[in-house]
Amino acid sequence: MNRRLTGIAATAVVLALSATACSSSKTNSGSTSGGTSQGAAAGAKDASKATTAADLGGMDALVAAAKKEGTLNAIALPKTWANYGAIMDAFTAKYGIKINDANPDGSSQDELNAIKQQKGTDRAPDVVDVGQAAATSGAASGLFAPYQVATWSQIADAQKDSQGLWYNDYGGYIAIGYDADKVKNPPTTLKSLDDPQYKSQVALNGDPTKANAALSGVLAAALANGGSLDNAQPGIDFFGKLKKDGVFVPVAATQATIQSGTTPITIDWDYLQASAATDLKAKGVNWKVVVPSDGLFGGFYNQAISASAPHPAAARLWEEFLYSADGQNLWLKGMARPAELPALQKAGTADAAALAALPAVAGTPQFATQDQMTAASKLAVSGWAKATG
Repeated sequence: MNRRLTGIAATAVVLALSATACSSSKTNSGSTSGGTSQGAAAGAKDASKATTAADLGGMDALVAAAKKEGTLNAIALPKTWANYGAIMDAFTAKYGIKINDANPDGSSQDELNAIKQQKGTDRAPDVVDVGQAAATSGAASGLFAPYQVATWSQIADAQKDSQGLWYNDYGGYIAIGYDADKVKNPPTTLKSLDDPQYKSQVALNGDPTKANAALSGVLAAALANGGSLDNAQPGIDFFGKLKKDGVFVPVAATQATIQSGTTPITIDWDYLQASAATDLKAKGVNWKVVVPSDGLFGGFYNQAISASAPHPAAARLWEEFLYSADGQNLWLKGMARPAELPALQKAGTADAAALAALPAVAGTPQFATQDQMTAASKLAVSGWAKATG
């Protein structure tokens, strides 16, 4: 359950991770995924310059080029995160392309660093899956290549860069997970965690000065304690009080810490909590998940292709796979809400069982803008250690 250090994962979205209408989108140049880009018009066959599959002659040509490369370099994709183990296995089974997943528990910043530091080598990342801050900064630094998948119009405008430098992939809500065998009076709201009965039990995904999920937990706590997306201080103060009272455990929660009993209550993304419940059940842990209505905070992660990808065709085929119905449903089976879920529901292609298994959500979710997340991050960097030290 531990991942995504630095790289803020929330973005301002028009739809609230539920069935709403998806809008069609165009790039600044006016081309759509179904149209012909300037590269295609010039007859470009260089995969590193392709902005759509059409630039290489269509999907069959893209598949052939990717198979010829034979390898995809991924980074920071834990197999237990959003069903990535099954996703990578399915991609390899379908195309016969080997996936090298470097630094599975790495951070969004680690991903950007790897693109810069390993540029020109055959081990450099081809693709990344990063939080919104990293997506924005990576695009601004010229680290990403523009690319529009075939289902580009099914990703809402607010959930993608207009030129295809990054695009939301999956998201969810901050949730409370707990070991039902150890926590006899389970919390249902974030504010209810401020209780002596939970002494030495509550943990975040990591350090909010570095970990996106942890910072999102702080923002959710701010919403539950009189703060707002523009004022994360109440969230920091809340955890400061929990630490002072001996409730908050400054340990990055993982399945291992849950099994050991170190973190019987965790605050993390709902899809990580829900998917962990399945794994933990097999290990004798009765893990339950609740999405708190008093701090209903949601966010997405993002896909991007490295501008210096050593396997540019495989990188683009990977994105096509992820944004196909098969790929989107694999994320859904991992309890994550894929960016194209509204379109899948409208088309009747969303996996019904997986959809029904998602944690229940009540209330109106809030999504932070990039500026709000940046401000919250700066506030955490300057005040977290003092509040919880």
